[in-house]
Amino acid sequence: MNRSHPFRYTHLVRALLAASVALAVPAAAAATSCSGKPPSGELKAERIAAIKPSRSEPGLYEGPVWIRDALYFSDFGFSEGFPSRVRKFSPDGAVSTALEDAGSNGLAVDAGGALVAATHKHKAMSRYDIATGQRTDVATRYGGQVFNSPNDIAIAADGTIYFTDPDYQKAAAPGGQPVTGIYRIAPDGAVTLVDGTRKNPNGIALSLNGDTLYVNASDGAVRAYPIRDGVPQKGHDVIRGIENGDGMTLDCHGNLYVTEHGAKRVRVFTPQGRELATIRTDANVTNVAFGGADGKTLYITGAGAVWQLRLGVTGLPY
Repeated sequence: MNRSHPFRYTHLVRALLAASVALAVPAAAAATSCSGKPPSGELKAERIAAIKPSRSEPGLYEGPVWIRDALYFSDFGFSEGFPSRVRKFSPDGAVSTALEDAGSNGLAVDAGGALVAATHKHKAMSRYDIATGQRTDVATRYGGQVFNSPNDIAIAADGTIYFTDPDYQKAAAPGGQPVTGIYRIAPDGAVTLVDGTRKNPNGIALSLNGDTLYVNASDGAVRAYPIRDGVPQKGHDVIRGIENGDGMTLDCHGNLYVTEHGAKRVRVFTPQGRELATIRTDANVTNVAFGGADGKTLYITGAGAVWQLRLGVTGLPY
């Protein structure tokens, strides 16, 4: 139930893509060099056998993000408080717990390599030092009230953070907002409401050149919000008919990879909304990210499983 970061010039973005996996910079510059063609037609992702449920209760994996040489993702359950930890998967097959009791859903990585987390436990946006586990607040309130249940994240090159705030895990702690909203956190920490008119906004991403914010919601649409002088403007729908849309990412050509939770698939669209491919799984899906040593492995999180699919194109790490 959940996710990415502007540079002003697309050619600059693509030049910076080459170093991004190792440096863990914001997602507009966070894949390897742009190469290869996007997928087409029908494809099927494979479960990663090493990643198994770590709790007895049913739960979800969420918020995949590739940092340096490993995939990090949230693992949360549906018992009281929606307990959540951050787990780490290395391509050699090792699986470990990176952060215990993180209270997180969507994850991202900032320019300093810190983990930025949408934390329903704290009803806030948080930043974690992966090495020490220390958490600091990024934003805790808007209009004097805590958020509902921060869900997914996009980080701009200048440090601006965008996030969605549906009410899916609102019961994790007391309080909340009168609307389910899309928010912007300026580099100085000021929080503004981008759009409070959509029911349960969920997946969120930024175009490669940072001039468009994409957000899906329970209305079944991916809406594009033009960004002018750093401020999102009124949006328009570029994709309609999304079935239970969840997290999103982009490849290095700017194509959108949109998860459809109950439909057990990821659909790939051009920025103009033309469908290119469908990637199927065998269980409900929540979010998607590119990773691997060359940035060409697509990772998909979902209900008790993480899938992978080798593609011929590089993409963003959350």
